[in-house]
Amino acid sequence: MSQLENQIPPLKEQEIPYDHPDSANMFQPSAEKPFLATPDAIEAYKHEIILACLAVLQRKAIDKQGLDYLQVFDGESIGKPENLWYIEDGEGGAITALLPSNY
Repeated sequence: MSQLENQIPPLKEQEIPYDHPDSANMFQPSAEKPFLATPDAIEAYKHEIILACLAVLQRKAIDKQGLDYLQVFDGESIGKPENLWYIEDGEGGAITALLPSNY
């Protein structure tokens, strides 16, 4: 296991079932749906971890054929003061990595 993998917090289970109609987000950035991270999230988790967590979400979204709009990585389990959230907004929105205190 690489040093980077040891720093990736575990992904918490989403609150709605994977087969729920709202579980349709793929967390795939595009020109129409940019990927953003708040300055606080970058400071707490660093760019590499934020991008690695996004890759985890993308693989899980493919495996489950979509995810809920809110995904939570358990940063507290690895000694971070806050969890790391990913929110995929609807059409015309963005995919954002943020801390709960940024919401």
